[in-house]
Amino acid sequence: MKEGGAQAFDLQDRLIDFAVRVINVVEALPNSRIGNHIAGQLSRSGTSPAPNYGEAQSGESRKDFIHKMKVSLKELRETHVWLLMIQRKPLITPPEKLEPILAECNELISIFVASIKTAVDNS
Repeated sequence: MKEGGAQAFDLQDRLIDFAVRVINVVEALPNSRIGNHIAGQLSRSGTSPAPNYGEAQSGESRKDFIHKMKVSLKELRETHVWLLMIQRKPLITPPEKLEPILAECNELISIFVASIKTAVDNS
């Protein structure tokens, strides 16, 4: 269920850019027990919204579309928590370096919440 052509493509592109930014954060983490643990968790949660969104675009039904969008939202929320942990520890210095990616994560979460609400309201 593809939503408005160019807008859907822009969101896909934005999610890919976000995943690349997450990869950059992962690569900047220290090579320590906790750095490696968080790196693994963050790399999984932070790179999965883009392909999950791609799958949602080919949803077999509105219910399937909503489910896949909710999976992307769940992964974005998990990513946000990992980024906050990295910032509060701080595992990357200065911790303010993470502000732009945290802001982007919050914006993407808001987009997904609104999209899911619209899809549910229209079902």
